[in-house]
Amino acid sequence: MQDGLFLLNLVLILVFAAFAKPAEGSTGFWPFVYSYKWWITGGLLLALGWVLKRWFKKDERLAWLESSWGFMLQIFPLLGIGVLAAGFLLGRPGHPALIPQEYVEWFLGGNSLGANLFASVAGALMYFATLTEIPILQGLLGAGMGQGPALALLLAGPALSLPNLLVIGGVMGWEKTFTFAGIIVALSTLAGMLFGWLAV
Repeated sequence: MQDGLFLLNLVLILVFAAFAKPAEGSTGFWPFVYSYKWWITGGLLLALGWVLKRWFKKDERLAWLESSWGFMLQIFPLLGIGVLAAGFLLGRPGHPALIPQEYVEWFLGGNSLGANLFASVAGALMYFATLTEIPILQGLLGAGMGQGPALALLLAGPALSLPNLLVIGGVMGWEKTFTFAGIIVALSTLAGMLFGWLAV
């Protein structure tokens, strides 16, 4: 129970700290939440401090801090490299990049079976460092990628990668590995196409 509440608190801190600004002129619950997001995040941080003090021993808190620091040292350089690579290769709307926008539109534009399948296979082979999917996907969307292929890439990418497939193939055999990869690619393609139809 305590571990569940601790994890829920961490997730809520991420959700409210990264809460995006609603569309201009919108009213209701989400603009209200956005206007108080830092107060909510601050309250959650205070609750996190109380939880850490009351529910965890000193050595557990130190181990948590060391693990968090280690993850940060691993993720931040990769995230920075991913953002830079996405910026140079894919640019942003209205700014040219190394990969011409026409190529992205041709391979990944719209919501065709081919575009979703290409995105799924590319996602299954690419190695995404943690959190780098977002800037890469943002660059692709800005260059003309469809909504469906974007979801297909986002689903297949974290589930598979070329290093991942090589390890699974060495442990489970290539027949099972290709079956597993095929299922991931097929379901990602299907989900992308369905989302693309709904997003139009």
